[in-house]
Amino acid sequence: MQNLCRIRSNLQFEPLCNQWYVCLPMLAPVPSAMVLAFSQIPIMQSYIESPDEHLSLSQELSLTGGPFINYSTNRAEEIKQLLEKIMNSQKHVINFANSVKALTCHLEKVVNGYSLEPEYNNIPDPLRGYVELVYDMCNKPSLRFIEALLYKSRYYCREAQSVCCSLISVDERPFVLSTPRLIDEQTIQINIPFDSPLYDELSRMREEPRDFNQIVKIFGFSPSEEQLFKSFVEFTDQPKKRPAYLEENIRIRYFGHACLLIEYKGISILTDPFISYEYQAADPRYSFADLPESIDYVIISHGHLDHIVLETLLQIRYKVKHFVVPRNSGAIYADPSLKMLLLSLGFKSILELDELSEIINEDVKIVAMPFFGEHHDLNVRAKTAYLLTIRDKKIYIAADSSNLDAKLYDHIYDIYGAIDLLFLGMECDGAPLSWFYGPLMPKKLEYDKDNSRQGSGSDFDKAISIVNSLQPKTAYVYAMGMEPWFRYVLGLNYEKNSKQLIESDKFIAECKRRGIYSERLFCKKEIMI
Repeated sequence: MQNLCRIRSNLQFEPLCNQWYVCLPMLAPVPSAMVLAFSQIPIMQSYIESPDEHLSLSQELSLTGGPFINYSTNRAEEIKQLLEKIMNSQKHVINFANSVKALTCHLEKVVNGYSLEPEYNNIPDPLRGYVELVYDMCNKPSLRFIEALLYKSRYYCREAQSVCCSLISVDERPFVLSTPRLIDEQTIQINIPFDSPLYDELSRMREEPRDFNQIVKIFGFSPSEEQLFKSFVEFTDQPKKRPAYLEENIRIRYFGHACLLIEYKGISILTDPFISYEYQAADPRYSFADLPESIDYVIISHGHLDHIVLETLLQIRYKVKHFVVPRNSGAIYADPSLKMLLLSLGFKSILELDELSEIINEDVKIVAMPFFGEHHDLNVRAKTAYLLTIRDKKIYIAADSSNLDAKLYDHIYDIYGAIDLLFLGMECDGAPLSWFYGPLMPKKLEYDKDNSRQGSGSDFDKAISIVNSLQPKTAYVYAMGMEPWFRYVLGLNYEKNSKQLIESDKFIAECKRRGIYSERLFCKKEIMI
């Protein structure tokens, strides 16, 4: 006899690697090794030396997003044990990261424009056969890694991947870049790599009931885990599905940050998915229950941790027909292939687009558009805005584009004409280069240079210049990281005088003065066209 059940709407899936929350772009082999060696391990070592200081600093709102572990001092022994485990099991990965840094610094010091062939004798053993030595057009040396080989090597650590499941009832969580996840009596850790179809089976249980005993068996839960898992489900034989939207009016639902669900006549497009769980909260929000049964396209704008979120992607993988990502350059390891990364994680049908490449599906056309800035002047190509043409309406999804050269948008207007809706991020007071990319840098940049290279979107002047060029009828500010369930990813805590709010308020007011409807999106909104 079957004992059917669905997982609860507030069952949280936290993807982990070495017990650290997975920021997806950093899961690629080279960035993953560098982050482990030069960020995660030093943070744990610092906490073990001074857990009181870490706890105190992690509670300071002004320091949210800093490298401080948010655990009380009684967890210090667990952090110490985790560090010892990582140092032993990941020794080869740590050696790989040290070799990347050593080789980069060596080349910068000794090469001077002559042939690089003799330097192959100086490549450290962990890197041999995985890297080509190259010059850029200014004769500066660099490393080109063969990513496909690295995904087949022991430096891509599938065995360190897991998912931590627990019930969530509040928006607050420890900041992802500073605090590893420790297991407690309210948590089940599933020690299975992310490419396993078992995660699809578990995720389907949000909508489709499954037999409780069968799920327990296929995941191999212990008796204590079985008892805890029982609290993660509700016993019912009723499916819980939302019908497809079949109307001719275009419906856009804002799920928070940069996540938009765009639906038209049975076709659905989801942008930069980051979706809240469903529980009692002061701020209204859409959740997984508000997604359609099938999603035609998930489009990813770029590889920052707030725009390509494995926690959400893993839970919707089973219902997505196509994932659309920008093509990377392959020139620097800070710009990994998003297509290769997703394929390694078990995702299917990855459509990789160059700028101005198109996808056409009946009355819907998706065009990849140029995306300047927001990447600290690094040569990162895996970033794109999108122009969606649905019927006769043009929707420009600009993500965190920084209008560094207004002529770009003049060229876009010359080709595509005026647009109807603009969605633009205005997080215009971004973190310095070292905040996200610091662990990947072989040498520390001077303070003034580091802070001059902020990861910022458009301020008022840049944003209104986009409006001048593209002439939208409606302009929405989004992707500000303001939603309360989002703070554990970016660590933003806005105040009334925050530059981002002042600049976006000014932008909204100017748009309205011109007769352009404008607002800053927050938490939840439905837009009909």
